[in-house]
Amino acid sequence: MNNGKPNWWSRPSSAPEAARIPSPPPADGDGDFPLPAPQPPTGSPTGGPTGGPSDAPAVTDVTDVADGAGHSATPAGTPADAAEAAATPGPAPAPPVLLTKSEPPAPAPEAPTPDAPAPQAPAAEAPTAGAPAPEAAPAAQPAPQPLHAPDEYRTPPYGEPGPWAPAPPVQRPPAPVPPQQAHVPPVPPQPYPHPQPLNAGMPPRAAGAPWMQYDPWSADGAGLPPVPAKKKSRKGLAVAGALVFALVTGVIGGGVGAYVERNGGISTVELPQADAGDTGRAPDSVAGIAASALPGVVTLHVKGGGSSGTGTGFVLDTKGHILTNNHVVDAAESSGDISVTFSSGETARAKLVGKDSGYDLAVVQVTGVSGLKPLPLGNSDNVRVGDPVVAIGAPFDLSNTVTSGIISAKERPITAGGEKGDGSDISYVDALQTDAPINPGNSGGPLLDSKARVVGINSAIRAAGGGSGEGDGGGGQAGSIGLGFAIPINQGKRVAEELINTGKATHPVIGVSLDMQFNGDGARVGEKGKDGSAAVTPGGPAAKAGLRPGDVITKVDGQRVHNGEELIVKIRAHRPGDRLELTLIRDGKELTKTLTLGSSQGA
Repeated sequence: MNNGKPNWWSRPSSAPEAARIPSPPPADGDGDFPLPAPQPPTGSPTGGPTGGPSDAPAVTDVTDVADGAGHSATPAGTPADAAEAAATPGPAPAPPVLLTKSEPPAPAPEAPTPDAPAPQAPAAEAPTAGAPAPEAAPAAQPAPQPLHAPDEYRTPPYGEPGPWAPAPPVQRPPAPVPPQQAHVPPVPPQPYPHPQPLNAGMPPRAAGAPWMQYDPWSADGAGLPPVPAKKKSRKGLAVAGALVFALVTGVIGGGVGAYVERNGGISTVELPQADAGDTGRAPDSVAGIAASALPGVVTLHVKGGGSSGTGTGFVLDTKGHILTNNHVVDAAESSGDISVTFSSGETARAKLVGKDSGYDLAVVQVTGVSGLKPLPLGNSDNVRVGDPVVAIGAPFDLSNTVTSGIISAKERPITAGGEKGDGSDISYVDALQTDAPINPGNSGGPLLDSKARVVGINSAIRAAGGGSGEGDGGGGQAGSIGLGFAIPINQGKRVAEELINTGKATHPVIGVSLDMQFNGDGARVGEKGKDGSAAVTPGGPAAKAGLRPGDVITKVDGQRVHNGEELIVKIRAHRPGDRLELTLIRDGKELTKTLTLGSSQGA
């Protein structure tokens, strides 16, 4: 049994005593319950003893029970008395005695001393023969209700300590030995008077006081010294502080950033900057060339014939003559409007002086404008491949645009135009090739050398699609890919002079009709001319030199030609009256002929 009582309270009774103590019946209400008197040991059927003293069961606990007459049975003091009592038949069982709360239990008998004789119990009179049998015991009276409920712990009522008995001293564990430097007084043991509720007698715990260890064997519930509370880890506090700090700094940083973004900063921002220095540039630098040439470059806007265009030109003289490309002013041939804008922003109207589609050159003139600055003209024959050049123009109507590059090649034969379909608008140019960016709108602008002198007139570009054309028309609309072409200024100067003086330009000719369908190497003289006329003009330069139909011209002044267009380009690179040496193939034989160039009126 383990119901909070010490184990020695539950000491089991001996086997004979347990056998003779019946379990109490359940009680009704709060009254006492009847306790039957103990039965004497059972003898033999004849009333004699069944054995010696060694056979009788030992009885360790004896309880006094009062009979109805007020006598009490006492144990025999000697073995002889016990034997005599066993030989005498026992009296009839006495009626049970009821215990009430008003009658305390009889005190336990004192043990006899060795010197005093044991009291003799009155011997029961044996019935005589013929005597009447003793009367039967009177009927038991109805048992009154017990005063209290049965003991739930089943405590034996005879001689065993009950719940009212005082508890033995508490066996406490040895107190821990305190450190030598500290003296802890011993805690005196306290008796345990009676079982009490677990929290009885315990002082209320003060708010914030540490919890005590409970000692069930102490009277007031006091226990061992309190277990010291564990100190909170500072690591957790540090982590929490770091998180709070990060949150606060993030909020503050976000607010400052938003303020700076909206207001452009907390204070006025001043950026470092270089001091004002010398703005002058070397004359042969790109900046120096541009500064020198820009005042003489103009932008042209042309309208007429249902079309319009934009190009560039440059001033030739103080009389207001401006040189440009023919395809720039072609729309204003009959009754068009030409507007000229100078680099300073001043605008003036201009008129067409002359143009030539074979050379793709034209001259216009402005009036009433003062302070004109003509550009100096260079010599294109002195240009070498690799020389630096600067191009100025208005690509896509962006005035005063400056680009730079080098001369990539010389005497590059190109043709441009041909939109009319009859060949009258095709231009043949022995051009200068440059990688300076040239785009639609640059046409007619100057190509300058390192001394800001004009060495060419920007006219065409090779587009990515494979065709060639003028800067602001034809195949040139795709933009620059680093292949730009300019009319040499030597040719431009001669044509411009003719256009200014006569309004027309002359073309050098040799007096033959070429077979443009010939696929061989060289330029072949045709069998018949245009409209069925003779292929070699009678009395012309070629006829005088001895050329015949079917001759294949392979060289001009020692330079190889591969087709009829290249032959035309080479011839037009000269002036009328110049002498040329031609190399030709006739009947498989190579011949050399010399002739003087004639002239024809240009369109």
